[in-house]
Amino acid sequence: MREGHTTKDDRAQMLLATGVVLLLSLLSMAVFSVKVAGLTSAHEPNSDSVIETTKEVIDILPSLTENRTQVWVASGMERVEATELAMSSVHDDLLHHGEIRGVEVKMLDITVNELDSTTLEISLELGITDDSSTLQTQLTFNIQA
Repeated sequence: MREGHTTKDDRAQMLLATGVVLLLSLLSMAVFSVKVAGLTSAHEPNSDSVIETTKEVIDILPSLTENRTQVWVASGMERVEATELAMSSVHDDLLHHGEIRGVEVKMLDITVNELDSTTLEISLELGITDDSSTLQTQLTFNIQA
Protein backbone atom coordinates (compact mmCIF):
# COMPACT_ATOMS: atom_id res chain seq x y z
CA MET A 1 0.00 0.00 0.00
CA ARG A 2 2.88 2.36 0.70
CA GLU A 3 4.28 1.91 -2.85
CA GLY A 4 1.05 3.10 -4.43
CA HIS A 5 1.09 6.26 -2.34
CA THR A 6 4.73 7.04 -3.32
CA THR A 7 3.93 6.57 -7.00
CA LYS A 8 1.15 9.13 -6.82
CA ASP A 9 3.51 11.65 -5.17
CA ASP A 10 6.16 11.09 -7.84
CA ARG A 11 3.63 11.64 -10.58
CA ALA A 12 2.52 14.92 -9.04
CA GLN A 13 6.12 16.13 -8.77
CA MET A 14 6.79 15.17 -12.38
CA LEU A 15 3.64 16.97 -13.49
CA LEU A 16 4.72 20.07 -11.56
CA ALA A 17 8.23 19.92 -13.06
CA THR A 18 6.76 19.57 -16.57
CA GLY A 19 4.54 22.59 -15.94
CA VAL A 20 7.50 24.69 -14.77
CA VAL A 21 9.55 23.72 -17.83
CA LEU A 22 6.63 24.56 -20.11
CA LEU A 23 6.11 27.90 -18.38
CA LEU A 24 9.82 28.79 -18.71
CA SER A 25 9.77 27.82 -22.39
CA LEU A 26 6.78 30.06 -23.06
CA LEU A 27 8.40 32.92 -21.17
CA SER A 28 11.61 32.48 -23.17
CA MET A 29 9.69 32.53 -26.45
CA ALA A 30 7.81 35.66 -25.36
CA VAL A 31 11.04 37.51 -24.50
CA PHE A 32 12.58 36.47 -27.84
CA SER A 33 9.47 37.66 -29.71
CA VAL A 34 9.59 41.04 -28.01
CA LYS A 35 13.28 41.42 -28.92
CA VAL A 36 12.65 40.47 -32.56
CA ALA A 37 9.71 42.86 -32.77
CA GLY A 38 11.94 45.63 -31.40
CA LEU A 39 14.54 45.17 -34.14
CA THR A 40 12.43 47.21 -36.53
CA SER A 41 12.28 50.18 -34.16
CA ALA A 42 14.38 53.05 -35.44
CA HIS A 43 15.09 54.46 -32.00
CA GLU A 44 14.22 53.54 -28.47
CA PRO A 45 13.67 56.80 -26.59
CA ASN A 46 14.72 55.27 -23.30
CA SER A 47 17.92 53.78 -24.76
CA ASP A 48 20.26 56.71 -25.31
CA SER A 49 23.19 55.24 -23.39
CA VAL A 50 25.46 55.23 -26.46
CA ILE A 51 24.87 58.93 -27.15
CA GLU A 52 25.26 59.93 -23.50
CA THR A 53 28.41 57.85 -23.05
CA THR A 54 29.93 59.32 -26.22
CA LYS A 55 29.30 62.86 -24.95
CA GLU A 56 30.80 62.04 -21.56
CA VAL A 57 33.92 60.43 -23.06
CA ILE A 58 34.49 63.35 -25.46
CA ASP A 59 34.13 65.81 -22.57
CA ILE A 60 36.47 64.05 -20.15
CA LEU A 61 39.09 62.48 -22.44
CA PRO A 62 41.33 65.54 -23.11
CA SER A 63 41.70 66.61 -19.47
CA LEU A 64 42.09 63.05 -18.19
CA THR A 65 44.78 62.30 -20.77
CA GLU A 66 46.58 65.58 -20.08
CA ASN A 67 46.62 65.00 -16.32
CA ARG A 68 47.96 61.46 -16.61
CA THR A 69 50.55 62.52 -19.20
CA GLN A 70 51.80 65.34 -16.97
CA VAL A 71 52.20 62.95 -14.03
CA TRP A 72 54.32 60.55 -16.07
CA VAL A 73 56.37 63.33 -17.70
CA ALA A 74 57.07 64.75 -14.21
CA SER A 75 58.34 61.32 -13.18
CA GLY A 76 60.86 61.35 -16.03
CA MET A 77 59.14 59.73 -19.02
CA GLU A 78 59.46 61.08 -22.54
CA ARG A 79 56.35 63.07 -23.62
CA VAL A 80 55.11 60.87 -26.48
CA GLU A 81 55.68 57.67 -24.51
CA ALA A 82 53.90 59.16 -21.47
CA THR A 83 50.95 60.20 -23.66
CA GLU A 84 50.69 56.75 -25.23
CA LEU A 85 50.74 55.19 -21.75
CA ALA A 86 48.11 57.68 -20.57
CA MET A 87 45.84 56.82 -23.51
CA SER A 88 46.30 53.10 -22.86
CA SER A 89 45.37 53.46 -19.20
CA VAL A 90 42.39 55.72 -20.01
CA HIS A 91 41.19 53.17 -22.57
CA ASP A 92 41.39 50.37 -19.99
CA ASP A 93 39.51 52.45 -17.42
CA LEU A 94 36.78 53.46 -19.89
CA LEU A 95 36.42 49.90 -21.12
CA HIS A 96 35.86 48.71 -17.54
CA HIS A 97 33.53 51.63 -16.76
CA GLY A 98 31.53 50.90 -19.90
CA GLU A 99 31.09 47.27 -18.91
CA ILE A 100 29.54 48.42 -15.65
CA ARG A 101 27.11 50.69 -17.53
CA GLY A 102 26.26 48.10 -20.18
CA VAL A 103 28.17 49.75 -23.05
CA GLU A 104 31.46 48.95 -24.70
CA VAL A 105 33.95 51.80 -25.11
CA LYS A 106 36.77 51.24 -27.62
CA MET A 107 39.49 53.60 -28.76
CA LEU A 108 41.19 52.47 -31.97
CA ASP A 109 43.99 53.81 -34.15
CA ILE A 110 45.41 56.10 -31.46
CA THR A 111 48.17 58.36 -32.78
CA VAL A 112 50.22 60.89 -30.83
CA ASN A 113 52.07 63.72 -32.62
CA GLU A 114 54.27 66.46 -31.18
CA LEU A 115 53.11 69.83 -32.46
CA ASP A 116 55.69 71.88 -30.55
CA SER A 117 57.72 71.71 -27.33
CA THR A 118 54.62 71.85 -25.10
CA THR A 119 51.71 70.65 -27.26
CA LEU A 120 50.80 67.11 -28.26
CA GLU A 121 48.02 66.16 -30.67
CA ILE A 122 46.09 62.93 -30.11
CA SER A 123 43.75 61.47 -32.69
CA LEU A 124 41.71 58.30 -32.46
CA GLU A 125 38.56 56.55 -33.51
CA LEU A 126 36.09 56.31 -30.64
CA GLY A 127 33.54 53.51 -30.85
CA ILE A 128 30.74 53.06 -28.32
CA THR A 129 28.31 50.15 -28.53
CA ASP A 130 25.44 48.74 -26.52
CA ASP A 131 23.21 45.78 -27.32
CA SER A 132 21.18 47.69 -29.91
CA SER A 133 23.33 50.49 -31.40
CA THR A 134 26.84 51.65 -32.25
CA LEU A 135 28.30 55.13 -32.59
CA GLN A 136 31.74 55.74 -34.14
CA THR A 137 33.43 59.12 -33.96
CA GLN A 138 36.76 60.47 -35.17
CA LEU A 139 38.26 62.51 -32.35
CA THR A 140 41.29 64.83 -32.31
CA PHE A 141 42.39 66.97 -29.39
CA ASN A 142 45.50 68.72 -28.07
CA ILE A 143 47.09 68.51 -24.65
CA GLN A 144 49.85 70.46 -22.92
CA ALA A 145 52.70 68.42 -21.48
